[in-house]
Amino acid sequence: MLITLKEMMDIAEKRNIAVGAFNATGLEAIEAELRAAEELDLPVIIQFAQCHEPWIPLKTIGPVMVDMAKKSKMPVCIHLDHGETLDYLKQALDIGFTGIMYDGSTLPYEENLKNTIEAVKMAREYGASVEAELGSMGKRESGSGTDGAGVDDETKIYTDPDMALDFVTRSGIDALACSFGTTHGIYLKEPRLDFDVVRNVRAKTSNIPVVMHGGSGVSSSDYHKAVLAGVRKINYFTYMDKAGGSAAKAYIDGLKSSEPVFFSSIFMVAREGMYENVKQAMKTFAMLDV
Repeated sequence: MLITLKEMMDIAEKRNIAVGAFNATGLEAIEAELRAAEELDLPVIIQFAQCHEPWIPLKTIGPVMVDMAKKSKMPVCIHLDHGETLDYLKQALDIGFTGIMYDGSTLPYEENLKNTIEAVKMAREYGASVEAELGSMGKRESGSGTDGAGVDDETKIYTDPDMALDFVTRSGIDALACSFGTTHGIYLKEPRLDFDVVRNVRAKTSNIPVVMHGGSGVSSSDYHKAVLAGVRKINYFTYMDKAGGSAAKAYIDGLKSSEPVFFSSIFMVAREGMYENVKQAMKTFAMLDV
């Protein structure tokens, strides 16, 4: 069942949970994510980031994402993650995405706001919802995850609650990605998260749904604290992707030297590895493992 990001955030708010948002870089990932959601009876957000374009084009994977969401028995939002240009956002909306994220977090404030307002106007014409980002997590979404994630980064800018009020009010967005201590990629050190940022942003903005980026690798305890503080969407990809790779490596390492390696077998075990990882993440975000 395909629903909008706004409808998904309403579900999360009503249940006092965070909905997992998992990137889809191939059919196997989509299958793993939908299987986990249906088994746990939980809503899910499946998304595609603009930086994944070299791996598989949006025009190829996007229609598949939308079609599979419509056929699912669970509420599913198909969302564009980290859209960098308005033209790319429109591509996703034309395909049928029900949520888009405009990421102008590295731009000057007024330019970010201006472009976000345009993104909201465009999305409303399609009946879709908008997420935007205020603050910066330092590393970009396309980072490899091996160059300092979790380490002090002078390019990080924590979200200012007063600025968030102005941004949310003037833009009309449906969800706000906040910077409160997470980083994209693999953590080399345990992140130090400031949950007061989330609480204060919520208090200032009449409880705008807060989005947590860089969600992979955070402890279960910190996930729970984030949800209780008001996080309603958690982006999660790196460790899911790593779980699929680890499963594939274990399969290959277990073969005898004389045995052939079949690609079809590799993607099947990778899909299973991603499924198990996503399932556990979903349980944590929904507070089912407390």
